[in-house]
Amino acid sequence: MRRVGTSKWRGWREATEEALYGPSGFYRGPEGPAGHFRTSVHASPLFAAAVARLLCRVDEALGRPAELAFVDMAAGRGELVTGVLAALPAEVASRARGYAVERADRPAALDHRIEWLTQPPMGITGLLFANEWLDNVPVEVAEVDATGVPRLVLVRDDDGAECLGEPVAGAEERWLRRWWPLGSEEVPFSGAPSEEGPSDDVPSEEMPEEMPFDGARAEIGLPRDTAWAGAVASLDRGLAVAVDYAHFAAARPPFGTLTGFREGRETTPVPDGSCDITAHVALDACALPGGRVVTQRAALRALGVSGARPALSLAATDPTAYVRALAGAGEAAELTAAGGLGDFGWLLQPVGIPNPMVDGLLADDPPADGLLVDVPDHEEQ
Repeated sequence: MRRVGTSKWRGWREATEEALYGPSGFYRGPEGPAGHFRTSVHASPLFAAAVARLLCRVDEALGRPAELAFVDMAAGRGELVTGVLAALPAEVASRARGYAVERADRPAALDHRIEWLTQPPMGITGLLFANEWLDNVPVEVAEVDATGVPRLVLVRDDDGAECLGEPVAGAEERWLRRWWPLGSEEVPFSGAPSEEGPSDDVPSEEMPEEMPFDGARAEIGLPRDTAWAGAVASLDRGLAVAVDYAHFAAARPPFGTLTGFREGRETTPVPDGSCDITAHVALDACALPGGRVVTQRAALRALGVSGARPALSLAATDPTAYVRALAGAGEAAELTAAGGLGDFGWLLQPVGIPNPMVDGLLADDPPADGLLVDVPDHEEQ
């Protein structure tokens, strides 16, 4: 239901916060995210099973603690945490404790053993998993004016109309200058992030200065960096994982990525509560020292999700099993597809343990195409 707009000009961060999480916000609706867009969680139970296998790897790295936490950030209606707990081996499940972190009200049918919170629990040991959370952390939008000055973009709630406000200043200006310098019109743009993720060759602060051009846009990701650091800080020991559409310093989109989604279709972002408002994530800026990024395609393959078709011989010996395996292969192919869900970035952030995703799952089978990359350490913003 579309709420009545205020016809008030304000920054995209404030407007999006109200539109998504306010009393009449998009995420307060009874249908939840699944009613408007398809995430990996909704695409197949193979995703939750893969995350359960990752949790088992974290459990091993932690020395099998008496209590093993799984924290589902931006839990929607608790689909992922429910699926992960159900997929665990009995011995691990007996020690596991599930947490769903979400601003919406707790679903009535959710398993009573899952704790429903508005903030991640502090001091836990285990796996914190944030699937498509950071893209919905509201941010300001900047646009270069005709004189080459980056200014905040103001938006009107009721119709999504925009105008330029004050010049970007302070911490936001410093973030923009370091992580998303608005370059010249001649700079080529390669489109989606490369398989290799962020480039380590040239630190962003050493990139050459370029004249900004009128209309260039950027989303100022500082609130996401802060939110991710806070989530990681909730872990005493374990692994934090952020999964999202991402871009990196070597190939920022010249006009930003802010958009809307309603009932499964992309739409003009209007901050009136009627649609999701999202923007891709600068995962290289979010990453803390020791973080690594892989594509979802590489991560899920390492966790046993394969889109390979079953052998035709199985159709002759066990037709039912063949049909099941074929359906599973189709679901796996969707989760790992190039140009789709497989292009998501997984930011892996270990806390107090070796990275089990890298040193455990991938070390014995390093990807030939360089999908695994280190994120260079960077100073505090």
